[in-house]
Amino acid sequence: MSATAGPPPVVVVTLAEIARIAGVGRAAVSNWRRRYDSFPSPVGGTDTSPQFSLPQVEEWLRRENKLKTAPNPLDRLWPEYESLGDRETTGLLVAQVGLRQSGVTTGEPAAGPLLDQRQNRLLERTLELADPDEEQRPFDFLLERWLRTHVRQITTTPVQLAGLMAQAAAMNHPGPVRTVLDPACGAGTLLVAAGRQWGADRAAGLRFLGQDSDAVLVELAKARLAVGGFTERDLSNVSLAAGDTLRADAHSGAQVDVLLSDPPSNERDWGHAELATDPRWVYGQPPRTEPELAWVQHAAAALAPGGVAVLMLPPAVAARRAGRRIRAGLLRSGVLRTVIALPPGAAPPYGVGLHLWILCADGALGRGGADGAELTFVDTTHAARPVTADRGGVDWSAVTEQIVGVLGGTSTLGSVSVPVVDLLDDQVDLTPARRVPRTRAATIVDIRRLWTRFDAHMRELRDATDALSALVPADGGETVPLISVGELEQAGALEIRTGQGLPESLVRRGERQEDEARVLTGAPLSGQAQLWLPAAVVAAGERDGSLTVTASQDVIISVLARAFDVRVDTDAPSVLGPQLAALRANPAVLDPWFLSGCLRAPANVHRAGTHASTTSRIDVRRLHIPRLSLEEQRRYGEIHRKITAFEREMTDMKSVGGELSRALGDLLAAGHLPRS
Repeated sequence: MSATAGPPPVVVVTLAEIARIAGVGRAAVSNWRRRYDSFPSPVGGTDTSPQFSLPQVEEWLRRENKLKTAPNPLDRLWPEYESLGDRETTGLLVAQVGLRQSGVTTGEPAAGPLLDQRQNRLLERTLELADPDEEQRPFDFLLERWLRTHVRQITTTPVQLAGLMAQAAAMNHPGPVRTVLDPACGAGTLLVAAGRQWGADRAAGLRFLGQDSDAVLVELAKARLAVGGFTERDLSNVSLAAGDTLRADAHSGAQVDVLLSDPPSNERDWGHAELATDPRWVYGQPPRTEPELAWVQHAAAALAPGGVAVLMLPPAVAARRAGRRIRAGLLRSGVLRTVIALPPGAAPPYGVGLHLWILCADGALGRGGADGAELTFVDTTHAARPVTADRGGVDWSAVTEQIVGVLGGTSTLGSVSVPVVDLLDDQVDLTPARRVPRTRAATIVDIRRLWTRFDAHMRELRDATDALSALVPADGGETVPLISVGELEQAGALEIRTGQGLPESLVRRGERQEDEARVLTGAPLSGQAQLWLPAAVVAAGERDGSLTVTASQDVIISVLARAFDVRVDTDAPSVLGPQLAALRANPAVLDPWFLSGCLRAPANVHRAGTHASTTSRIDVRRLHIPRLSLEEQRRYGEIHRKITAFEREMTDMKSVGGELSRALGDLLAAGHLPRS
């Protein structure tokens, strides 16, 4: 941070931020910009993501009486935080908000000098907004915004997983805990979880140690501990340092009872050459391509007798050939006790099912030395199911119950203990999925469940059929006039939004996890592969205009002529790829279900002037619908809902019928069908 302040820069906001300040949807702001000549002109940004002067926007909103609700003052302040400039300055100021709210007195932050005059004024204004009954709120709000803004550079451990890791450590360390360490602490999520797990020991002087190469994250970790209930006395037993742990361990020589860590992975410049003779490499020098095994050995070296470490690692660490000798050494010594496979979506990167490794430094191999030792494998990937049919996610209660049951010795579900001697082959592959039995034959319960689902779809299909078969086309009658989508747009009845390129490296496949949004990439709109983006990425992309995000009841159109399709988005928010467009209807004049039903008619492809080419695109503005009153639109829209339900039930019944057929085939092949 600079110790002196120059002229304050212009505070700018995007269309999405204007919508939040005004308490309206983004479509309303776009309409204001199009319909009012007095709307402020952009002062920066791009054509697709313009930026506007915040003072000019606020003055316009007040003058035109466009504030629907009292604006959230924190929404108003965040653009000022962003205007400070770089990531470091903003992050340090956010950390100061948390520390000051918590009444923690701190000197100069480790990441830079003291705040300048302008930053101090912004800090004081923020603290004035703190509700005495909700002291965490401004800090939590600002931290969430800061992390979301930098989500592509910063990875945080999900709170549920952090709590599970702390609980797993506690179950393996039943004695008193005096010291907890996270050598790659980031923003402090695991240290906060440890504080909750061993809160009763804090009064006895429990020490918390942490280090991270990002000094800004270290300051944020201090603030999170402060707002998480750590008193000034508790914080006197907290030592957080900025620096490279592998190259310059700030807590060298410390012997800790518990180590929790989500260390960085896939780093090539981690110090392979300069640390070649490091005494921590008891089980062998980590190959250049295996930095994760350097962190594992660092953790093992930091444990006191009887200490426990829980580390989150990429699944490849369990099987890569380059690391087999180190894995073998960890097994022979008895340090590595448990490998747990988590379901995909439990933590970033969400497309990969990460592993938890539990290390114990008590040296107790069991009767018979290495020949009698065992390694426990736990596979939770099949315990996790979508939470509900319409809200997917990792079922943390199921995952936690399975892991706690295995660690506590009350269950063996999804687990197996394998003698170490059986693992010491040429591969030393420690992947749980290759050890835990996974297959089972269909049971009578499975068959009954599938028949119940099949019968339910049959009933729904019969109801839809009865409703639609009663429709009788009208004979003759006058021709209904048509209106184009382009004309509707000009009249303000709808807004057209086109899909954009996607950050493919962040798109995840598989079941939907918590805090994710659906990604649509083209046609067909139904039955697409399950693709997801983290909610933080989606929010940041919507804010800066780099992503097109739908709202409920938006009409989505596939604009490729060869795969023309139209759907009402009932699962919003959805992120649209470049072959898609969304129409956001004004519900006061246009029914979205009526709009969707009319647009998807095959005749509209010809009206839009497309050709029978695999690359031709639909001109959305040339699509037409009948001119009908809103009451008539709603009646037609309800019929389209029934047609959509009919199509859905046909598809679902086919899917369940396939499952039922396969389950019956399994019983047949296993010889388990009843004998008559």
